[in-house]
Amino acid sequence: MKAALNLFDFSQKVNYRTEILAGLTVAMTMIPESLSFAILAGFPPLVGLYGAFIMGLVTAIFGGRPGLISGGAGATVIVLIALMKSHGLEYVFGAIALAGVIQILVGVFKLGKFVRLVPQPVMFGFVNGLAIVIFMSQFEQFKISTNGQTEWLTGTPFLIMAGLVTLTIAIVVMWPKFSKKVPASLVAIMVVFALVMVFNIDTKRVADIASVSGSLPPFHIPNIPFNFETLQVIFPYAAIMAAVGLTEGLLTLNLVDEITGTKGNSNRECVAQGGANILNGFFYGMGGCPMIAQTLVNLSAGSRARLSGIVAALTILLIILIGAPVIGKLPMAALTGVMIMVAIGTFEWASLKIFKRMPKSDIFVMIVVTLITVFLHNLALAVLIGVIISALVFAWDNAKRIRARKHVDENGVKHYEIYGPLFFGSVTGFAEKFDVANDPPEIIIDFAESRVVDMSAIDALNALTARYSKLGKTVRLKHLSKDCRTLLQNASAIIEVNILEDPEYLVTEKA
Repeated sequence: MKAALNLFDFSQKVNYRTEILAGLTVAMTMIPESLSFAILAGFPPLVGLYGAFIMGLVTAIFGGRPGLISGGAGATVIVLIALMKSHGLEYVFGAIALAGVIQILVGVFKLGKFVRLVPQPVMFGFVNGLAIVIFMSQFEQFKISTNGQTEWLTGTPFLIMAGLVTLTIAIVVMWPKFSKKVPASLVAIMVVFALVMVFNIDTKRVADIASVSGSLPPFHIPNIPFNFETLQVIFPYAAIMAAVGLTEGLLTLNLVDEITGTKGNSNRECVAQGGANILNGFFYGMGGCPMIAQTLVNLSAGSRARLSGIVAALTILLIILIGAPVIGKLPMAALTGVMIMVAIGTFEWASLKIFKRMPKSDIFVMIVVTLITVFLHNLALAVLIGVIISALVFAWDNAKRIRARKHVDENGVKHYEIYGPLFFGSVTGFAEKFDVANDPPEIIIDFAESRVVDMSAIDALNALTARYSKLGKTVRLKHLSKDCRTLLQNASAIIEVNILEDPEYLVTEKA
């Protein structure tokens, strides 16, 4: 019993009322988004809700941290649109299940931790871009489909929609000043819902998007040939979906870590996300990953445990089974207002405050990631490009830090005391520090304040000692770590390494 309590994070510190209300709020915001993305991809609407239910429940119970909300996220669904058009829904289910397998392998081999290497400017750009995307996507609710064509609302319908959205935002902003026991988002939804029902206001509702009525997710093996040709078709989509889902999910996990001041388990999140996607592939779900908007709704409602995610998932299931008639009448204006406030809360306003103090390279990275996220909607590509640019800038900055202090001792031996890392970016500057032709017969290169990092550095040392050797001069390398000495000795027999060791490298030797 105690193990079960630990699994669900039920403890005396859990505020059950807050968790339940937060879960209800999350469910209300997840339903229209799941339906919208399902319709966008050409899936049956219920496939979107099944995906939200399965992803939400599995990851809430087994995921990498409490408070993280998963569902049918647009970032992963967009990847599958081309496959849906070319091969149909059955192949999509196969790709989703395969993506889950890939994600589990990433978690099992503990590769999820590498997302923590994402620099802060990339995080700023990712979050700001996502906030803009969330905000801009809400304008779609101010449109209506007529005779197969989408048009902007005008006249009275537009004014009603704008007024209800404004009222929702006002309630979300003002309610915490009166009470924090009930989430402001849920209060706003309930008030606007009641207002629309009492006064019979004609406005856009959830039912106008699609029907949300159905049964339990049915078990279904994807009806595709199980052969190598099929694998060739679905694997690229599965790999991209897995990468996008893990990137967005683990970055969201990092964001929750920062907000809550706690630390999640990235590898566990990978496994849970993968398991949920496998189930999606076999139970008519569209798959997904952690959703930053719903996660922030959850956290802003005060949730810090797993219960809210479980409540949200079960609420979606109950709505599918019995609550569709009521939820169908929910005004989209209320949900739009809540999501606009989520977008505002998602944006890293602190990044603007420190904008002038940030290095120009960090500003460039942040802007590039933001623009790619906004205009390409490709979060994985945005993060990848941001990390690559940051890595190149880091390499360039460190390449310029290579220094050499020189002196000749009483025995006529010339010492080169090296400062800064010796790696592929700094080898050219390193070679320029030495006066091979005019140096005395014996040279000592001291690495007490430096480190041989990669094969380019080893090759540079090998070339340098070869130049000295041709002139009959001896080079000794001092204060090298054990692994560096071994590599250098294997690289060339002409290198004579001093046996003195830098005590700082003892930790490395034990590792």
